Amino acid sequence: MRYANWEIRLASALVEAADTLAEDFEATRYLQQVSDRCVELLDARAAGVMLIDGGRPVSLAAGSRHEQVALDLLEAQRGGGPCLDSYGSGKPVPPVSIRVAHAAARWPDFTERALGHDIVTTFAVPLRCRENLLGALNVFAPTLPGTGPDDDVTSELHVAQALADAAALGLQNRHTYARYRTLSGQLQQALSSRVRVEQAKGMLAERWGVAADQAFMALRQYARRHRLPLDQVASAVIEGAADDAELLREIDAGAGGPRVER
Repeated sequence: MRYANWEIRLASALVEAADTLAEDFEATRYLQQVSDRCVELLDARAAGVMLIDGGRPVSLAAGSRHEQVALDLLEAQRGGGPCLDSYGSGKPVPPVSIRVAHAAARWPDFTERALGHDIVTTFAVPLRCRENLLGALNVFAPTLPGTGPDDDVTSELHVAQALADAAALGLQNRHTYARYRTLSGQLQQALSSRVRVEQAKGMLAERWGVAADQAFMALRQYARRHRLPLDQVASAVIEGAADDAELLREIDAGAGGPRVER
């Protein structure tokens, strides 16, 4: 590996992988970006990510360089390959010669396709966030491991693992962020709904000269009778769009409520 400004590019790639809280975040595009950085840093031919759930591939993403090659090789691993092995063990699969693996009938479908794409070596590292495994990052190289003047197999594995760990952390943070945003929205909606119901209840109680409980009963009975959300009925009252006379009749219809004089 060439180290002129290389450390800076690695640091930049790791920071980039941590940025998953943008409003326009899209997982496939993000994983494609991680794969691109892996290809650039390791001088690989292609790279891709397989997200796995319950031992089964659920999503594939590949870098823009030789994207179709990477996607084809990821797809070929549904019956077995370095990604599933890395995910299953939770550890990296060190660089493997495709020809040697093919001759040994290791991952036959995958190695057959890899040979067809002139891939010489492959390795994979798990996408893991603490004990949570999300999938694997797979790198495809055009040369045998350790044959280049700057090749350092151990360093390449460490770099790929660092990128994979950063991606797993980024995805986990995005999932947590999205979950709490959804929860926050639900809580805000519930609070706003409660405020509208209380406002509508107060308006009706004052208008009719009845207790707040009776006004609420009228809102609730009307909502049930017409199969409408209580919040929708309350909003109609606030906006002056509700049928006041029909709402008022709900008090008379309710059990135990005193008759309201018109």
